[in-house]
Amino acid sequence: MMLAFDGASVDGSAYRDVVDLAQRSPGWLDTAVTLWSAYGLALFALLMVAGWWRARRTGATAAVTALAVPVVVVLAYGVDAVLKSAVREDRPCRSLRVSTLEACPAPGDWSFPSNHAAIAAAAAVALLFVWRRLGAVACVAAAAMAASRVWVGVHYPHDVVTGLVVGGLTALVTMLAVRRGSPAMARRVAASAPLRPLLSAS
Repeated sequence: MMLAFDGASVDGSAYRDVVDLAQRSPGWLDTAVTLWSAYGLALFALLMVAGWWRARRTGATAAVTALAVPVVVVLAYGVDAVLKSAVREDRPCRSLRVSTLEACPAPGDWSFPSNHAAIAAAAAVALLFVWRRLGAVACVAAAAMAASRVWVGVHYPHDVVTGLVVGGLTALVTMLAVRRGSPAMARRVAASAPLRPLLSAS
């Protein structure tokens, strides 16, 4: 039998306050937050495509940097998943037995840190290296994604805060390395005829 960490002692009361507020909020608001929580990560994919599309017009080095963003997101997800498996924190909706907007994930689908928050933060920080305005939009969206996961009841606040930190730091460290190596990588990719269209709009 596996023993799981119970995070209720960290900020269980704050979690209850948010979930109770969600139960008392207008239906349209709960619906909007629930849809964002479930499908909002698709926006980050669109922002990554938009960043790459613009970067192609800037130059090969910028395009390589943009192409690194989804790779960084996958890396951040991997780091987050390792932490999840190590900590094995039960979902708050399972530990505290509260009514939530989203169905409680099955046992063994651990809570800490939040995958959604980590993915969103990684995309946002990485996009800052591609196009600051786009990255700023993504940062706001990442904060909204993190908050929505608590609102619908599937994460404690500390889950999403840690997810943001894990995703953001992973992206920052990786993108700094990418920025240093992108000129050389751009030259290699540009030398390959099949891959050359990825770097230029012409």
